Amino acid sequence: MFFEESDQIARHKLTLLYIIDKVDFRITNSEITQFVLESDFMNYFFVQQYLGEMIDASMIDIKIEDGNEYYALTPIGKETLRFFIKRIPSHIVDDINSKYEITKKEKIKEKQVIGKYYQKNDFEFIVNLKVIENDLTLFNLSLNVPSKEQAKYICNNWKSNPEYIYKELFRLLTENKDQI
Repeated sequence: MFFEESDQIARHKLTLLYIIDKVDFRITNSEITQFVLESDFMNYFFVQQYLGEMIDASMIDIKIEDGNEYYALTPIGKETLRFFIKRIPSHIVDDINSKYEITKKEKIKEKQVIGKYYQKNDFEFIVNLKVIENDLTLFNLSLNVPSKEQAKYICNNWKSNPEYIYKELFRLLTENKDQI
């Protein structure tokens, strides 16, 4: 039922190594799995099996940062990939590269547009909205709101539509009151 030929197994493992090597950010099991399943490279069970086998073979390490597990290639994994990379079909490499560029832009946006909240006391939550570019804070706004639901709603709105909200706030703050 879940039988694969050795060529296909090798190609799938090399594809996983290529994905881990390609990204320049920390990648979790769920991110790799989602990436592979969205591209229809292999099924969930094969992804998990092959990752486990490559960990056992010392091709992949699991790093723990901030309480999360991330994958990284070992020197053996890098050498294996370098030696056998031509066995990955070019259309798969191209697909990974194009999807990676999209994912990279999303990761950058996640780092640049920040919306967080914390509870000040039983009836107050502080929402902090930021825009950061090249380690420089361009925009920083803190709001005091009465409920956790409202704080979540504001953060979600900010993250989903920061350009519009920033533009409108800037427009409102720079308008001439005499002309209103």
